[in-house]
Amino acid sequence: MTRTIGLIGGMSWESSAEYYRLLNEEARRRLGGHHCARSVLLTVDFAEIEAMQRGGEWERAGLLLAESARSLQRAGADMVLLCTNTMHQVADRIEAAIDVPFVHLVDATARRVAAAGHTTVGLLATRFTMEMDFYRSRMRRHGVEIMVPDEPDRTLVHDVIYQELTRNRIESSSRAAYRRVIAELAGRGAQAVILGCTEITLLVGPEDSPIPVFDSTRIHVETAVDLASHAMPR
Repeated sequence: MTRTIGLIGGMSWESSAEYYRLLNEEARRRLGGHHCARSVLLTVDFAEIEAMQRGGEWERAGLLLAESARSLQRAGADMVLLCTNTMHQVADRIEAAIDVPFVHLVDATARRVAAAGHTTVGLLATRFTMEMDFYRSRMRRHGVEIMVPDEPDRTLVHDVIYQELTRNRIESSSRAAYRRVIAELAGRGAQAVILGCTEITLLVGPEDSPIPVFDSTRIHVETAVDLASHAMPR
């Protein structure tokens, strides 16, 4: 695997560390020995991004992340991953800023869900991802409809992400709450559930769900390793 994977991280660093771990574990699993994935990581300051999210400054955030992508390309990245679901709200601006492939997390996840034959899936994510249209409309391109928790559970899911997971806090009470929310989505007809925030994989996994789980972080990583291992369009 000779191509270099560029990572825009820091949103949060906890999930970026998970990206780095999964990326190198997947490279070693496929290649064996002492192999690692060639990668370049640029970490932004999540405090700046989080303030832009709260303030609705998506255009400003897009400019910052687009420049981060250009920096990765200048550093030798052969592709770019944005290591966060929520900021794919500005994915088009990032993609337009670079000449190397942008590995879109939502497309990668949707393709995996559709390939498994699921058409209606639950989504656990930040409030932005659950309530804005960018995720839902992108999934719909692949024939997948999204179902999100009702209130007050959307607030619960969001608050656990920002108040706990992005601060490296893993609480058993929150795991129990997420399990309940997943079970309720299944009861409403969700055929599977997407862990649609890169931190959620730190809290729950397949063992916590009565329906299939699609971990967007792991799927994104596996897609990048696939691309790094095969010919890519430029």
